[in-house]
Amino acid sequence: MENNASSLVEKYVFGVDIGGTTVKIGLLDMDGHKVEVWEIPTRTENNGEKVLPDIAEAIRKKMEDRGIKDSQVVGVGAGAPGPFSDDGTIFKAVNLGWSEFNMKDELHNLVKMPVKCGNDANVAALGEYWMGGGQGYKDMLMVTLGTGVGGGIIHNGKIFNGATGAGGEIGHIHIEDNEPLQCGCGNHGCLEQYASATGAVLLMNRVLEESDEECVLRGKDFVCKDIFDAAKNGDKLANVAITRYGDYLGKGLAMIASTINPEIIVFGGGVSKAGDILFDLVRPSFEKYVFHGAKRTKFALAKLGNDAGIFGAAKLVLDSIK
Repeated sequence: MENNASSLVEKYVFGVDIGGTTVKIGLLDMDGHKVEVWEIPTRTENNGEKVLPDIAEAIRKKMEDRGIKDSQVVGVGAGAPGPFSDDGTIFKAVNLGWSEFNMKDELHNLVKMPVKCGNDANVAALGEYWMGGGQGYKDMLMVTLGTGVGGGIIHNGKIFNGATGAGGEIGHIHIEDNEPLQCGCGNHGCLEQYASATGAVLLMNRVLEESDEECVLRGKDFVCKDIFDAAKNGDKLANVAITRYGDYLGKGLAMIASTINPEIIVFGGGVSKAGDILFDLVRPSFEKYVFHGAKRTKFALAKLGNDAGIFGAAKLVLDSIK
């Protein structure tokens, strides 16, 4: 029995989360416990030609330093910022300089071990499903509220990618007809324009333009956190802004929940650090617009922070060997 336990402990999986500035790499055991996590710079020059070789070199060096043999590693999982096909082809990754290529095959050729790849937001959702806020549920929606609005859909314990890898792009649901400003995707009135951290600032500025009432933020440079802090301290106009924020986000999530019927929605990203006040803002609008069959959808905060991507990437590999 002791030998069996020892052999389980000595098996590992690598999880890789590729960002525009840094690549986060995690060495995990087969039960999902972190052995070590570290970062390397993302070298995006020359259309990102060094990104995958750098990852392979970092993994190989870590194995050498720790005396880990190839036979002890079940594989490498990686998430990257772009849509993927089921065969591991990434169609584009603008902030890495990548055009379409089969990332799974190329990374496999470099590391000489099994590789699984996926969209970074979807992979982070899988991480939260496995070891974070979505533990214990089979159907989950992850919404990431940061500079933009990202998402990931987990259906029956698996990532829902969609036909062309665009499944879970919840930030680009159309939510407002009368929006003069253009979203980064090229459309107008996307959820991301209002429910992101930058969207909260947009809404606050519009509230300030509409009213001459006193506000602690008037005449200042402020960010999303400042708006929520001002609202928590009783500022009337800040409360108006975050109420609008909650209305937009609740309506968008209601549309998604009425379509995919998740058991739980997990909130991650910088804005989620506002805490339970976020649920109080979102729930009224969500319940107003959601189909009655999905009203029981639970809300929870993400738990893994910046580690969600490495957990999810590792889980891709572990699921593939079951």
